[in-house]
Amino acid sequence: MKRIILLGDGMADWHNEELDGKTALQYAKTPYMDLLAKNGRTGMLKTIQNGFHPGSEVANSAILGYDQTEVYEGRGPLEAASIGVDLHPDDLAIRCNLICIENGKIKNHSCGHLETEQADILIKFLQEELSKDKDIYERFGRQRFCLYTGIQYRHLLVVRGGNKHIICTPPHDVPGKEWKPLMVKPDIKKSMAASQTELSAFETAELLNLIIKKSQLLLENHPVNIKRISEGQDPANSVWFWSGGYRPDMKTLKETFPDICSGVVITAVDLIRGIGKYAGLKCIDVEGATGLYNTNYAGKAQAAIEALHSGEDFVYLHVEASDEAGHEGNAALKIKTIEDFDRLIVKPIYEAAQEMDEPIAIAILPDHPTPIRLRTHTSEPVPFVIYAPGITPDEVETYDEDSCRQGYYELLEKDEFIKALMDIA
Repeated sequence: MKRIILLGDGMADWHNEELDGKTALQYAKTPYMDLLAKNGRTGMLKTIQNGFHPGSEVANSAILGYDQTEVYEGRGPLEAASIGVDLHPDDLAIRCNLICIENGKIKNHSCGHLETEQADILIKFLQEELSKDKDIYERFGRQRFCLYTGIQYRHLLVVRGGNKHIICTPPHDVPGKEWKPLMVKPDIKKSMAASQTELSAFETAELLNLIIKKSQLLLENHPVNIKRISEGQDPANSVWFWSGGYRPDMKTLKETFPDICSGVVITAVDLIRGIGKYAGLKCIDVEGATGLYNTNYAGKAQAAIEALHSGEDFVYLHVEASDEAGHEGNAALKIKTIEDFDRLIVKPIYEAAQEMDEPIAIAILPDHPTPIRLRTHTSEPVPFVIYAPGITPDEVETYDEDSCRQGYYELLEKDEFIKALMDIA
């Protein structure tokens, strides 16, 4: 039995008056997800362990069975693995967003969907200028940090000897909020109890805030931003840091589940690639995969089908589009991304699975809700379906938050979902 997880990032939602009182999953036309729900087994999965922020790094690694109390180190180290940055034990790796600030407030966390080519110019420019900045050099040393280009607005900062016990605010949680009160702060209680690092939590926060302020001065009149403004686009006029940590200690999936001899991850997001690498999965690049509503759905589906045909036992296919639509508060776009996921991902993979010699178990779920009304992640359990040829279905007939609560699996948490998928024979 081969297994594939189809992950629609942020698909789950709240009931919404704009959608006739329905959730986005209920409102969208999803005949193939409904087909699998009708012929499979459903339930709800708690992807956010108590005490953890509802981030995609927590949710996606939890779906794969990782206990966050043992492995959690934030997004930064996971994205470092994806980019190919080898971390030393004392390296603090932290996510670096390029964001748009307007009138003293965070307008958005993504600069209006910045393209990687422009972002690369800005990140390299900042690294060159900041590495020779006199204030930073005198206070912290010239070789203290390094910026790395990621994908679109998502990038990485590595601080040598940095302290992870700092309080950061994810920028997608605070659209429309003033940025200055949200700057990095030391986590006094944790930093006092933690082992010593070269920089204290106070010094690490000071360094990160200094970089934020200087980035705004450097980026304000950069040619890339002047061009973006002239074209009616949001400028990438500040960096923003959050979700930092050290290199995590994660077992591969094969070490936990010997049936997974070989597997792949398919995504446009560095974070998910990093989780996949630590999990022992190969990363497949798909041309035109953007992490947005215009991503190459068909290319991702075809890559997954080819991976299964070529002998892979396990596929983790991640699509970011619905999450981004939720962050924008765009109900129409979120419906479109869900329907595209159903039509361009679920349908071809389900149909291809029917023709394969070896049976394929298909699981579908989001990692967390991203409610349109809230425009950020929440911690509620998410609906899932597990389908395989010959499985005895439950009585659920549609794939959505309300229906799946009545499903066979009821409510699962921690590693119970991945074990249920692996137990399908």
